[in-house]
Amino acid sequence: MEAKNLGRPDSRIERDVMGELKVPGTALYGAQTARALQNFTISGLRMPREMIRAVGLIKAAAAQVNRDLGLLDEDRATVIVRAAMEVADGKLDEHFPVDVFQSGSGTSTNMNANEVIARRAGEIAAAPGGSPSIHPNDHVNKGQSSNDVIPAAIHVASLDAVERLLVPQLELLVKTLEEKAVEFDEVVKVGRTHLQDAMPIRLGQEFGGYAHLIAATAEDLRRASLSLCKLHLGGTAVGTGTGTHPEFGARMAAELSAMTGLPFSETSNHFAGQSYPQAIAATSASLRSVASVLLKVANDVRWLGSGPRSGLGELILPVVQPGSSIMPGKVNPVLAEALMMVCVQVIGLDAAVNTGAFLGNFELNTMLPLLAHNLLQEITLLANGIAAFRTRLLEGVSVDRARVEASVEQSLALATPLAPLIGYDAATRIAQRAHAEGRTIRDVARELGIFSPETLARLLDVHTLTEPGLPATELPASPASAGPMRQAL
Repeated sequence: MEAKNLGRPDSRIERDVMGELKVPGTALYGAQTARALQNFTISGLRMPREMIRAVGLIKAAAAQVNRDLGLLDEDRATVIVRAAMEVADGKLDEHFPVDVFQSGSGTSTNMNANEVIARRAGEIAAAPGGSPSIHPNDHVNKGQSSNDVIPAAIHVASLDAVERLLVPQLELLVKTLEEKAVEFDEVVKVGRTHLQDAMPIRLGQEFGGYAHLIAATAEDLRRASLSLCKLHLGGTAVGTGTGTHPEFGARMAAELSAMTGLPFSETSNHFAGQSYPQAIAATSASLRSVASVLLKVANDVRWLGSGPRSGLGELILPVVQPGSSIMPGKVNPVLAEALMMVCVQVIGLDAAVNTGAFLGNFELNTMLPLLAHNLLQEITLLANGIAAFRTRLLEGVSVDRARVEASVEQSLALATPLAPLIGYDAATRIAQRAHAEGRTIRDVARELGIFSPETLARLLDVHTLTEPGLPATELPASPASAGPMRQAL
């Protein structure tokens, strides 16, 4: 049963230790949430849905664990679990209005959940045979503190988001890049270093390099995110575990593992975990690395598709929308640019996470809501940005083969395989002459007669130049004029 249309009054009076406060009658939250709404009218940003889900799961697990430990009666535990799962399932999201920028421990969000679950559980219990009243602190928050609930919720939400949203998108991106590497394997193009022509490379090799980079950073992310499996539940306020059963932390981790299918366990040191969010910082840093690699790949694709006539124009990008409000027919690499903006945003979010990670004193980090918001936004942005880039651009990208072949033949870097035979300086002069006269290396070398046609064809075979191997170092037999011409060079 959802918490809607239950005949609640227009307003009511709630009380806490600071006194009375009027609360909207339809609101499931109480006085502490209402005070947070008065105090934190800052951004209009609410806690991410994933965080509310994680807090709901933690509250449901806590009720079950406390019941199993004999610390909470069956009736209260049953209705708390039902209400908490409504929170986890998103049925009560309208009752979680607290701003992200709030108490650094996330106490307002924790109490928001306690109040909503307590009141909703009370409504459920009002049915015939229902349990006694439920208190937000005494029952819903039993054995817990904001200081261990909120860090644990960040871990649960973030690990779930990484595994469910981001890792599958990274794997699909790697698969698509590998498929393109096979499709483009026979396309030889100009390599570029310092934005200047370099030795030939196969387009398949270039895309294979992209796939490897992303696969490696995805693996690094998975290793870093596994540190999120360690939960701080059971540490309560300062890590000592005061106010909770000694088995609470381990039982909570087991219960949350059963709920989510993720391998959670109790942290081995609550003091370290609550004073510095190392797993959160490490995961964010790995997300920054993923963003850095994606930024490079998206930017390369954008450049390789530049043109269509005056740019590199090697790749033909799918046409997805008009590119200009004034220039008819213009098409822009919008999907690449969108992913690049996502990556820049993620890098900025990580900077805030990294700074926030050490802004706590002694036994508690006091930037937890910010860390939760930023980390989950990093994950979501990357997952969605990758999906759009892959499906709307990468899967449909093709090659302008004629342009690529013409470009590689014009490359002055083709003087490189001549150098071991005639010397670096002589090969340089051939390259300089070709550039000055607007000709190819092949034309100039053929005119000079240093090499036989067969030898020149072998030396300048661009497919051979994309594979490992040592160049020839002795000049084969050549026309009679080769000797004087070589000396002239």
